[in-house]
Amino acid sequence: MNLAEFCLTHAHADVSKTALEVVGPGGEIEEIWTFGDLRRAVLSVAAGLRARGLNPGDRVLLRIGHSSDFPLMYFGAIAGGFVPIPTSDQLTAGEVGKILKDSGARLVLHDGEGPVPQTMAAPLLGPGAIEDLKTAAPGEFAVAKDEDPAFLIYSSGTSGTPKGVLHAHRSATARLAAHVGWIGLSSNDRLLHSGAFNWSYTLTVGLMDPWIQGATSVVYKGPRDPEVWPEILEASKATLFAAVPSLYRRILKYGAVSKDSFPCLRHGLTAGEGLPADLHAQWRERTGRELYEALGMSEVSTYLSSGPAVPVKPGATGKPQPGRKVALLKETGDGLTETGTEETGLLCVHRDEPGLMLGYWNRPEETRAAFKGPWFVTGDRSRRDDDGYYWYEGRADDLMNAFGYRVAPEEVERVLLDHPNVQEVAVTEKEIRPGVSLIAAFIVPNDPELFDEEDLATFAATSLADYKRPRIYKALQHLPRTRTGKIRRKALTADS
Repeated sequence: MNLAEFCLTHAHADVSKTALEVVGPGGEIEEIWTFGDLRRAVLSVAAGLRARGLNPGDRVLLRIGHSSDFPLMYFGAIAGGFVPIPTSDQLTAGEVGKILKDSGARLVLHDGEGPVPQTMAAPLLGPGAIEDLKTAAPGEFAVAKDEDPAFLIYSSGTSGTPKGVLHAHRSATARLAAHVGWIGLSSNDRLLHSGAFNWSYTLTVGLMDPWIQGATSVVYKGPRDPEVWPEILEASKATLFAAVPSLYRRILKYGAVSKDSFPCLRHGLTAGEGLPADLHAQWRERTGRELYEALGMSEVSTYLSSGPAVPVKPGATGKPQPGRKVALLKETGDGLTETGTEETGLLCVHRDEPGLMLGYWNRPEETRAAFKGPWFVTGDRSRRDDDGYYWYEGRADDLMNAFGYRVAPEEVERVLLDHPNVQEVAVTEKEIRPGVSLIAAFIVPNDPELFDEEDLATFAATSLADYKRPRIYKALQHLPRTRTGKIRRKALTADS
């Protein structure tokens, strides 16, 4: 079944029931979309794109900010049999240009807000055309097979070059396991997501999951200061809240929170970053509510989690969700073998998992390399205890985690190397306190007397999205290296 059709018809929700609420500052409702409204608008967009001459499988790049237009264009493209490419509105024009070139997108939908390249490799439809798409005569959902491409997500690859991750229509069914093993979702829920519409975490947990179950999605549109969230949670009557751990920590620090706060909330959901045990304890103590963590990545739906049916073991990620085929494997002379209890290995997901990607866009060799026999090797390291809980132990590569986004050090380093006073640079994560890490740039300057943190930060802002930019800059006489010349990133943070 078409992914968009599955999301909007699986629960056979009453067409008059609210599917989406957009709330503004103070929690007042700015937009209400019923399931009937949503389905009609999505099918209008699908028909409108079809009338523009797109063929099944054509890619459509979305340059749309935090508005309801984003999900309408995203699910409308999927409904029409096309492949949307969601992009963060924080990306620079140069970053967008790289994705546009690599994806071969046939069309760009732009609301006029976020930056786009001056020279476009595909036709651009602006705000007026977007309005026309929403009001076109509705068509039908395109017929799709399970393995047909549905959407394309770009994330930082280990080389620092944006890499497309192609997913199939079948990925919608993979979300059902998360509803049981993590979210505890029912049709009566009101799920508030803290993220922007264009983030894959929001598109799945914030939109797809509630709609699949006939529940209501609530998305906030307003200032993102941490102290506003308790008021938004209470005013929206959210029963579930999804955010990254760093936001929960900031809410506790800056917000007015007690056990009497937001009385409708059953529990919180967290993903994108590891949930520190101390943060989990503080949230429970202050709010009296549970926090449930999940682990996933761009290449595969969330697959490990705690939840109402899987009690939290502080510090542990959780257990495989129902039906997930997960293994901890290590390389031996005979290939991959399973690890024993409390032995660290690579987290692997079976290729039969419906939430697993079709592959890396136009990168057949990298796709093949990501699989070892029947297993997709995630690159995440973990161990399993006697109770079957998995304990996350970081990445096998150097990818950093910045506010829930994975960022390749090489991408940041390449930008900073263009600065006239940067001779060498190494970028890595630095833990500033337990559970909180920032991107740090360690620089060997051409002229130490001209080393200027503010100048470097301004320079980085011209080419990098905000979440990719270093928050710490430090000058060094030389970078620590191994005998073979490889940068010792752990030594950088240990010595600083």
